Amino acid sequence: MQTESITTDVLLVGGGHTHALVLRRWGMAPLPGVRLTLLSDLVDTPYSGMLPSHVAGRYSFDEAHIDLRPLTRFAQCRLIVDRAVGLDLARQRVLCANHPPLAYDLLSIDTGSTPATLTVPGAAEYAIAAKPVPELLRQWQHIVEAVKANPQTPLTLGVVGGGVGGVELTIALHERLVGLLRDRGESPDNLTLHLFHRGQELAAERNRWTRRRLAQVLRSRGIHLHLNEAVVAVSLDESTGQRLVQGSSGLTVGCDRLFWVTSAAAPDWLQSSGLSLTDEGFIQVGDTLQTLSHPNVFAVGDVATMVHHPRPKAGVFAVRQGPPLHDNLRRYIQGQPLKPFRPQRQFLSLIETGNGNAIADRGPFSIQSPLAHRWKDHIDRKFMARFQDLPFGQMPSSPAHPS
Repeated sequence: MQTESITTDVLLVGGGHTHALVLRRWGMAPLPGVRLTLLSDLVDTPYSGMLPSHVAGRYSFDEAHIDLRPLTRFAQCRLIVDRAVGLDLARQRVLCANHPPLAYDLLSIDTGSTPATLTVPGAAEYAIAAKPVPELLRQWQHIVEAVKANPQTPLTLGVVGGGVGGVELTIALHERLVGLLRDRGESPDNLTLHLFHRGQELAAERNRWTRRRLAQVLRSRGIHLHLNEAVVAVSLDESTGQRLVQGSSGLTVGCDRLFWVTSAAAPDWLQSSGLSLTDEGFIQVGDTLQTLSHPNVFAVGDVATMVHHPRPKAGVFAVRQGPPLHDNLRRYIQGQPLKPFRPQRQFLSLIETGNGNAIADRGPFSIQSPLAHRWKDHIDRKFMARFQDLPFGQMPSSPAHPS
């Protein structure tokens, strides 16, 4: 059989939620003459909606991660396991850490964000960042195994960041460890958790009832809540091995491990990329999801900011960008006009509060109940099922699949 000639190279950088949805849609109707390539440093990409529940022990690793290998095979897409470290826009190439540069005709970037740690002395050295997620989960597994082996040993954990992500992680850490201690006949009093937040209230982006209710949930669990307490430095106590967390008020707290879940920051390599960036370093994109500086470069998810419709860095927006990105990539290749995408102003936020409960929050309305938890579980499992039940019988034979 004669090999089809390649006329267009489409390169997807990053295996985030948006690109995962693009791959699934692309596999349903591949374009002839187009070579699709995914560059990702992960082959199992974490689904942010399930991550806190995975930490809490309610979902397995496979349930909470999208396996990019079968997904790329389904999309007839090359998978290159590496990470981007720069762009050569003039020659239309992506620079990789461990591979030769990858050429593209059409580029889409969905690499996500990183926690803002570098401005706080000691944070990068002594805290466990929320991203990259594999390192967070590896460190968390060490903590879980240590508690299993020595449940009688006192443990103090700290979390920096009082947004929804930081609150959900704190609750998940507490729920999992309290369960382990009780299973081994030990008192949960051996466990101490601290949450440090620079703001006056938690989850500033949510409504007033939700903000207050989250504070009540944390305090009801015995979690020490430090509001209006910006962390200004982290150091190591050589005698105890604890991380010393220094707050703006003069407070100092010793923690055996410290998790860092602050506001999102852009990847460093974008600064020298030549793309149009916001003051914070995120890629500026228009309504068609194209970058403002280069029409053949698209960007989505947390790494991008829609200049006409700025929204919080939340997974719900990345998911909603999947279909319009897919459609506009195809339109660009085929020389058709692109269509604008307008993200919704209000969105439903389902926040896990532990013990089978969740808060449903949208605009000024909120409710906490087991029904919200079951609703979230249904939505998350339905989303993940899209990548676990791929209709392979509908696709032609797959090309070579290097890694």
